[in-house]
Amino acid sequence: MTSNDAPASEADIETRFITHGHLPAAAAYCRRLGLVDLVNTLVPSEMELKPGLAVQAMVLDTLTGRTPLYRVKDFMAGEDVELLLGERVRPGAFSDTNLGRALDAVFEAGPARIVTELGIRASWIFSLDRGAIHYDTTSVSVWGDYRSCGSERPPPGPVVARGHSKDKRPDLKQIMVELLCVDRGVPVFGRTLDGNSSDKNSNNRILSRIGAAMARHGLGPGAFIYVADSAMVTEENLDAIGSNLFVTRLPLTYGECARAVAEAVDSGAWTEVGALAENAAAPSPSRPCAEYKTFETTVTLYGKTYRAVVVHSSAHDKRRRRKLARVLNESGKAIKAKLGKTGATFFCAADAEAAARRAEAFADKLHSVTTVVGEVRTRARGRTPNGAEPRMNTRHVVSWEIKENAAAVEREKSLAGCFVLLTNIPLAGGKGMKGGGVLKTYKGQYVVESDFAFLKDPLITNDIFLKTPSRIDALGMVLIISLMVWRLMERSMRAHVQNTRTMLPGWRGRMTQKPTAFMMSAMMVGIMVALSAKGRRILRSPDETQLAYLAAMGLGASVFIDPLCKCEPIIPSKIHDSG
Repeated sequence: MTSNDAPASEADIETRFITHGHLPAAAAYCRRLGLVDLVNTLVPSEMELKPGLAVQAMVLDTLTGRTPLYRVKDFMAGEDVELLLGERVRPGAFSDTNLGRALDAVFEAGPARIVTELGIRASWIFSLDRGAIHYDTTSVSVWGDYRSCGSERPPPGPVVARGHSKDKRPDLKQIMVELLCVDRGVPVFGRTLDGNSSDKNSNNRILSRIGAAMARHGLGPGAFIYVADSAMVTEENLDAIGSNLFVTRLPLTYGECARAVAEAVDSGAWTEVGALAENAAAPSPSRPCAEYKTFETTVTLYGKTYRAVVVHSSAHDKRRRRKLARVLNESGKAIKAKLGKTGATFFCAADAEAAARRAEAFADKLHSVTTVVGEVRTRARGRTPNGAEPRMNTRHVVSWEIKENAAAVEREKSLAGCFVLLTNIPLAGGKGMKGGGVLKTYKGQYVVESDFAFLKDPLITNDIFLKTPSRIDALGMVLIISLMVWRLMERSMRAHVQNTRTMLPGWRGRMTQKPTAFMMSAMMVGIMVALSAKGRRILRSPDETQLAYLAAMGLGASVFIDPLCKCEPIIPSKIHDSG
């Protein structure tokens, strides 16, 4: 650093007026996790800007959603750096060059290692429920060329390449990101993968070390449930799960899936589960909660028998229902086309009857064809002699009607509304879980999918200094840590609501039992602090709503003036019953 970049003394600080938002609260969570010290310990560096400070600055900048990372210097210039980072550092130290060097140092130390250690801390400090761990991957598109990634000696870091794009952007290269989350989507492990990685192989790699990873969280085999999407269902992955419990979705491509669903629908022996949504007690008229019912059976895969929970949802799978409507329409058109090629008028009654039977044979499981053979008498050609009866010709006419097979169509609708959960969780016993519990456990998978939206912001992933895969890898760590902090704040608010049986002000002044971190960030505006050589003084104090949100996060107004303030972890009064 030059002399201009040296830390400022108290005498150098002129009075500044800073309007704070939610960042001091986020910084208090970073301090509770010991983020700066952990990164400084794991990332050896002789840089004057400590890697821990650089990482926390990037985390907080990410949580603003306002500026790309190459403008962190400008971002920090408008903030109280000491309040957010615990040390006085001039904003100029957060140049894109210094941040790039910090990312390089993080990559050398191992980004996944840092996330793992921080995840373990979060688990113990906040008493996270690790009974179910959710795994998933997503693709993140990048706009750069990254030609060197396709060379014989690619640069270190994830290979930026084309692969199966979950963003529906096959024209762009990508990387993959994997997350392992617990308790309302809090990531406890995550890393970047090659852009052409297979979900099946990714599952296999994580399964090969899941036991050792969860042992560090104090969990042995059978003490947690591994939850993943259908990509887990391969022979290798089912072998790799070992004695650990799991829940996944059985793909429709397996014949056993169709057999299990047909067995459930035909038997009708469902167990009602009801609604599982958090707002099930007060559903919206425009968006009623889905109702579920389950059926127990077994399936055999690769020579082994597994428990299969067939689930029927009142909110049918829209894609499958559209397919059924298309099949139904095409079926009717096909039958009509065949009937159009069949003769309708015959001289011989026997020929007409035979044609009617052929027409009825065009029916399929979705449509029936009913026929009627009638006679039509027409006057014969030529003159009729005087006083004689006119000569008449008799023709035999086949008419038909196409009708939907109501019972069959209803059965297909029931089939379309079903999916199968594959698990090795016993139905009874100490670790037993009924079908409703298995379904509830699996439905927690949505939190991982919602987390991915946080990681896909193009403003973040396409920063100008991310010229190398290694820096992308390190930035992935920053984003995952940002997500961890975001989810911990949200979890604390939900725990506070649960423990106190109160609600917080939500959108449009309505009280809510489901506060979100984004909702909190929108509420925490307008708090003003005066910063001078004499210290910090709150000029515009938090209002009643803001104080309520601070309390829900284990904080008070002092978070805006105390650089050492840490949140008090809020622990749910009870672990939610999983069934």
